[in-house]
Amino acid sequence: MSDNNEQFYSRLPVNRIALSDLLTEDHLFYNVPENWHVIITDIKNSTSAIQNGLHQNVNLIATGSIVAVLNISYKANITIPFFFGGDGATFIVPPAVVDTAMRALQLYRKNILRDFNLELRAGTVPVKAIYALGHELKVTKFSSSGNFAIPVILGDGLNYAEKVIKGEDYQLGELEAPDHELDLTGMMCRWDKIKPPEINFEVVTLLAIAAEGTKQSTAYKKVISAIDEIYGMPQKRQPISVAKLKLKSTYAAIRQEMRMKSGNVKMFKLIQDWFTALLGFIYFRTQNGKNYLNRLVEMSDTLVVDGKINTVITGMAQQRLLLQDALNALEEAGEIRYALYVSSESVMSCYVRDLKDDHIHFVDGAEGGYTKAAGVLKLKMKKV
Repeated sequence: MSDNNEQFYSRLPVNRIALSDLLTEDHLFYNVPENWHVIITDIKNSTSAIQNGLHQNVNLIATGSIVAVLNISYKANITIPFFFGGDGATFIVPPAVVDTAMRALQLYRKNILRDFNLELRAGTVPVKAIYALGHELKVTKFSSSGNFAIPVILGDGLNYAEKVIKGEDYQLGELEAPDHELDLTGMMCRWDKIKPPEINFEVVTLLAIAAEGTKQSTAYKKVISAIDEIYGMPQKRQPISVAKLKLKSTYAAIRQEMRMKSGNVKMFKLIQDWFTALLGFIYFRTQNGKNYLNRLVEMSDTLVVDGKINTVITGMAQQRLLLQDALNALEEAGEIRYALYVSSESVMSCYVRDLKDDHIHFVDGAEGGYTKAAGVLKLKMKKV
C-alpha cells in the first residue's frame, strides 16, 4: 500500500444494500492502510461520573473530542472514519493528521481536567502494530438513506487498541504544544432531552459484541436481522423526530457549551449566544429551518459498528422484550454478549459546520445509556 493514501476512506464506495447483507459481503470490506493510526478518547471513571449526575458533561466532552479532531482533518481536506461512544470516541487517521490531532487532544484533556475535573484519556496505536499482532481492521461505508453514510468496521483491531490505551501502563508522553488554539468551531449542544416519537415508546441503548471464536459478520448479521424484524427499518426505530425537538434557551445550557469551547465564560458572548438561541426559534419556522430539521433527523448518528454493535433505537416495550428473547438465544448459543439500557428519552449533541449539508448529530440514551450498557457488558465479559 502506497504511503500516499490520505484519501483512502473518502474514496471508498458507499453501499446501500441492507446492513444485514453488507456484513457478510467480505469483498466489500477493505483493510485500513497499515501506515494509518487509531486514536481513542475515553473519560476515565465515566460510570461514577454518570452516577453523580454528570451524564450531560460526559456526552459533551466526548463530542468535543470529535469536533477537535474533525476540524483538523477538515482543514487538511481529509475525510476520516470516526465513532461516537457516549463517553469517548474513536478515529482512524492517516499520518498527515495524527500528530496535530494528538497535540490538540492533549490540550483538550488539560482544559477538561481544569474546567470539569474529569480525566479524558487520549491515545494512539499504529495500525501496523495492530496487524503485527494478528488483529484485523476492515472498513466499508454504509448508508440506509439519503446522503448520510457511516463507516462499518469488522475485526478486533479497535477493541485491541482500546485495551492498549486504557491499560495502566500506557503512556502518551508529553507532546509539543499545538501551534494554534484548540478549534471547537461547530460544536453545538442546544437540544433538550428528546422524547420518543410516540407516547408509548421507550428508548433502548444496545451494545452487542461477538463472542470469542465466533465470526463477527455472521453474529452481527443475526443481531441486525433481529432488530430489523422486530422494530422495522431504521426510519421506523429512529428515536429522533422533528416534532419532539426542543431547543434549550437557558443561560446555564449556553454557559456550559461556552466553558467546553474556551474554558471561560465571557458575559458579552454569553448574551450574544443566548440571543442567537432565541433567534433559532424563529429560524426553525422558516423553510430553510424546516429543511435543516429534517436533515438533522436523517443525519442523527444512532448506529455505530466499530467491531461491535452500538445503537440507540425506539419502540414499544413489547418489541424490546422480543428483541431480548432473540439476543438471549444468541448469547446462550455462545455467539454474542450483549447489554442494553432502557430510558424514556434520548440526548443529542451536534457538530454543525454548515446549516445546509454539513452537520452530524450524536445520539445517546438519556442518563448515559451507552456508558450504563457498557458497564453491564463489561461484567458479563468478566464472568466469561
